[in-house]
Amino acid sequence: MSSDAGAHTLGPHVVGQRVVVRRILRGETGPSGGPALTDVLGTCTAWGDGICVVARDSSDGSPTDTVTIALADIVSGKPVPPRPSPRLRVDPVTAQHRGMTLFPGLETSPLGAWTLRRSTTYAARRANSVLAMTDPGLSDAEAYAGVVDFYTAHGARPIAAVLRDTAPEALFLSHGWVSESGDADTVFELASVAGVARALRGVDAGGVELDEDGDLVTARLDTRASGVAAVDGDWVGFRSIAVDAGHRRQGLGLAVMAALVERSAERGAATAYLQVLGDNDPALGLYERLGFVEHHRYRYLASPLS
Repeated sequence: MSSDAGAHTLGPHVVGQRVVVRRILRGETGPSGGPALTDVLGTCTAWGDGICVVARDSSDGSPTDTVTIALADIVSGKPVPPRPSPRLRVDPVTAQHRGMTLFPGLETSPLGAWTLRRSTTYAARRANSVLAMTDPGLSDAEAYAGVVDFYTAHGARPIAAVLRDTAPEALFLSHGWVSESGDADTVFELASVAGVARALRGVDAGGVELDEDGDLVTARLDTRASGVAAVDGDWVGFRSIAVDAGHRRQGLGLAVMAALVERSAERGAATAYLQVLGDNDPALGLYERLGFVEHHRYRYLASPLS
């Protein structure tokens, strides 16, 4: 193998971009008897004077060491997509558990790795369904019976929140369960609080009144608009952002969001989340402009009505 630089798409133009670089390890022999090779994944911070400098990715997003690579030792390389932010690397179950703080007094019970949820205050499906997005650690028969028995005992229709194309979804479908309401999938979205605040800069939140009860913050703009936020450590979730039908397209919903975001930031929130139906294009477009991105989608299944 030649020690000269190989064919690649790297160069000064990749400074500031995330790249993967395969290089020769001088003085070391690989398994086939030729020069040893290794890959470096990270952000290119410099290119020139015969070298490339890469700040390697860390496992937790913290700063790591830099690697200086002689251009003559590069065998191959290319730019790669930016690394997802730490908040986007949270798994769906963890994100969903964060979302439970939006419903104070929510009753929860473990069913293996699943979570049975019930509320006598809130009618929302998120508060009255089993969170079944992973292997329950039980037999299919035990898991299924546990769900049916729990909700039947409380006089409620059994409902499950599941990810598509997963074993839990297949389990409920095998018992004849159907889409709970025919709605589109629900989209769980995340954003940085700082990013949302920047997007809302200049929005007039004057007149919005805040009522705080523990972790719950309710915003009201007289009778025209309202919304709710729940702060849980450095996370904040939003729900029930609503504007009276006769006062829409006046920026009132944004005023409510601006007030809630500002208060959440003051209380230390750094990650924001919300949930919206996947066919609600206006809402999806609005939240995209505020910096929210899709984390995962899920659906609700329910036992057949008798």
